[in-house]
Amino acid sequence: MKKILISGGNGDFPKEIIKHNKKFKIFTPSKKKMNVENLKSIMKFIKKIKPNYFIHSAAITRPMSQHNFKIKQSIKTNIIGTCNVVIACQKFKVKLIYMSTNLVYPGVIGNYKESEAILPVNSYAWSKLGGESAVHLYKNSLVLRTCMTDNIYPHKFAFENYITSFVKKSEAAKLVLKLLDKFGIINLGGKTQSSYDFAKDSNTKIMKKLLSKKDIMLIGKNTSLNVDKIKNIKF
Repeated sequence: MKKILISGGNGDFPKEIIKHNKKFKIFTPSKKKMNVENLKSIMKFIKKIKPNYFIHSAAITRPMSQHNFKIKQSIKTNIIGTCNVVIACQKFKVKLIYMSTNLVYPGVIGNYKESEAILPVNSYAWSKLGGESAVHLYKNSLVLRTCMTDNIYPHKFAFENYITSFVKKSEAAKLVLKLLDKFGIINLGGKTQSSYDFAKDSNTKIMKKLLSKKDIMLIGKNTSLNVDKIKNIKF
């Protein structure tokens, strides 16, 4: 049985991977057992379990605004942490799947393809792109630029004029398990629609809100993904 090692083991996404897994042995160590900020810690755990795949999902994410002032931690975890993962995977020849973000694209016109120019929307996205840079140096890798959110929309309101491509974590987990042997860059997202239209399906009490200039500076205006590439993959 092939083995998958997932960083960020206490998060919701690794739990979804486990829930939908049918054929792999999965390891989701706590930060105490494997800290991505410590290269020796990663190497020790990889050497111990000998995984075939490493899904790197550990990251500082929400609230995204914290990356504007918690710069040191953002760099240590999202950039240096990812560099450590790449070095360890390269040393032990482990296939690396890196969970990046759709926010590395400009967030202006939407429908972004994998081949298009990137210009991160915010500091969080810059930190994820910093990690991407290291991953691209290691050819035995896959970068998934995801537009992923909780299965039940977590906020009290959603923007009716913010266009994006949200996909539920449960659906993203199913796809990731099918993409383990792919390479390069793949956009992973759902239907292009407003965040409000997405949110109301899982939360009927959701309130509408319009983007302000401050909101646009933080999350962009249209961060939707072109997902033709993943749609054309035969599983």
